[in-house]
Amino acid sequence: MAKPATARALRAGAQDLALIEQFLSDQLLERGLSRNTLAAYGSDLRLFAAWLSGRAGALERVVRQDILDYLGERTRQGASARTAGRITSSVRRFYAWCFQQNIVEEDPALLVDAPRAGRPLPKSLSEAEVEALLEAPDDNNPTGMRDRAMLELMYACGLRVSELIGLEVDQINFNLGVLRVWGKGNKERLVPVGEAALQRVRVYLKAGRRFIGTAAAAQDNILFLSPRGGAMTRQAFWYIIRRHAERAGIAKSLSPHMLRHAFATHLVNHDADLRVVQLLLGHSDLSTTQIYTHVAQARLKNLHAEHHPRG
Repeated sequence: MAKPATARALRAGAQDLALIEQFLSDQLLERGLSRNTLAAYGSDLRLFAAWLSGRAGALERVVRQDILDYLGERTRQGASARTAGRITSSVRRFYAWCFQQNIVEEDPALLVDAPRAGRPLPKSLSEAEVEALLEAPDDNNPTGMRDRAMLELMYACGLRVSELIGLEVDQINFNLGVLRVWGKGNKERLVPVGEAALQRVRVYLKAGRRFIGTAAAAQDNILFLSPRGGAMTRQAFWYIIRRHAERAGIAKSLSPHMLRHAFATHLVNHDADLRVVQLLLGHSDLSTTQIYTHVAQARLKNLHAEHHPRG
């Protein structure tokens, strides 16, 4: 025969499950939420109810501290900040509904804040690694001239891969030393180009481009041609940068976007104004650019740990 406390916990669990089903039904009918969202709500709330049942608790008797205790336990069990945030969202939505339905007198989740998921720092390259990568292509042949020009221009301007492979010849102004770029949302920006990158593009246009693809394709306005004479794909450029990274002896797994990260990181490391970096990258929000200040701080910490006698 079950002990009274255990029986109460089981009865409370059954009531909780019925309440959760009622909540999910209302969310489906009134808000038209997707099945995936409802499934996430249901899973989070059932686990919370099971935890409460083990403590002889019930959803209708929850106080704020119960929710905090549960989130703390899930975190200790290894739940990520993202998972804890989703659980918090599910519980807050549930208790807002319970309050509206007069099931609870006060909303216990009203002052429970979702934990902020830490944003991972972007992977980048050191200045020495960038130099090695830029020197890797064999610029004694047309393909090598193209690859060197692409890498130089991407690093000099902090371009996205899509921006680089979509460039047309008339987007670069050699007299003014600027590149006209259309980024996300078809927003135009002007980016200064260093003399080293300009020179590599000049060499490619003069001695390399017309030998890549067909003669007809060489008359097209696409700046960096593929072997078939058209615009290069993202996958093709990925292969190019990986091949040259291997040749340069760069051990880390390299993606094209890492050159853009290197561009921003190295500017911040050399005390560039963050709003200038934002404009150069084409970020609509400064908060997106601020991640590079954290990269610079992480680098300083590593340098301190490596070189300070008590690091």
